[in-house]
Amino acid sequence: MIEFVVHDENDSTGVVVVEGIKAGQEITGWVMDQDKTISMKVLSDIPIGHKLAIKPLAANDTVIKYGVDIGRVVAPIKVGEHLHVHNVKTKRW
Repeated sequence: MIEFVVHDENDSTGVVVVEGIKAGQEITGWVMDQDKTISMKVLSDIPIGHKLAIKPLAANDTVIKYGVDIGRVVAPIKVGEHLHVHNVKTKRW
């Protein structure tokens, strides 16, 4: 079962596509461009439609989703952690 999707293996985040993802769960994602699957242990509860880190990210790193810069990391994020407004901010303002 696919629980998250990633556009390209160079992205740093994936999007959860099922409900009920809980910390400690082992989940599988589909990397669309390379048509392969990846698995990871989730470190945070993550709601459907929200992002999770698929690579470790340090403060000031750029977050890439679907090949596009979507913001700047403001607090370190581990692989499998929820990636949202508490640890990523837009670069627009």
